[in-house]
Amino acid sequence: MKHANAEILQEYGPFPGVNHVGGVTFDGRHVWFASGNRLNALDPASGTIVRTIDVAAHAGTAFDGRYLFQIAEDRIHKIDPETGNVLSSIPAPGGGGDSGLAWAEGTLWVGQHRGRKIHQVDPDTGIVLRTIESNRFVTGVSWVDGELWHATWDGDGSDVRRIDPDTGRVLEMLDMPPDVGVSGLESDGGEQFFCGGGNSGRVRAIRRPHGTR
Repeated sequence: MKHANAEILQEYGPFPGVNHVGGVTFDGRHVWFASGNRLNALDPASGTIVRTIDVAAHAGTAFDGRYLFQIAEDRIHKIDPETGNVLSSIPAPGGGGDSGLAWAEGTLWVGQHRGRKIHQVDPDTGIVLRTIESNRFVTGVSWVDGELWHATWDGDGSDVRRIDPDTGRVLEMLDMPPDVGVSGLESDGGEQFFCGGGNSGRVRAIRRPHGTR
């Protein structure tokens, strides 16, 4: 297993009216992050919030190329980013103990925090298609270039790790600095991960390791 310290490239925030950052996703231009009662579109070039959507946004956030998906307590809402309207809703597999959210290959991948699991879910029905076990609390989840990454955060600190999607075995681990936690996680498709900073109210960009693409 490869093991290294995470390299923080950029730190965004704190932001007015944002006390906690949950899920994060990236639409190719803006970083969307959940802050409890709204979704926020962050311009990573300027570091400013350029748009907000008033919607319940408690945990993971994902983007399928057109729509946003957002965990709100025990539901996952599908949201039109143009209008802010909730288009549909499915049950979240963890029944309210859900954390990270990612979109890959036509399905949603949902972290179950204290359950130490990642569920692959049908986005139309909420039916669980398969489950991957982790050995740490699961927060953010991200797929990039066929790699499954997830964040952890518990009493021993926080890290970002690449796991084998078939076995759950840890292949690579990036340790965050002490007292820096990761809630949401999403790749920019290139050399960065965007990380929600939980109760710090911040979003951070860390380097995605070379040699994994």
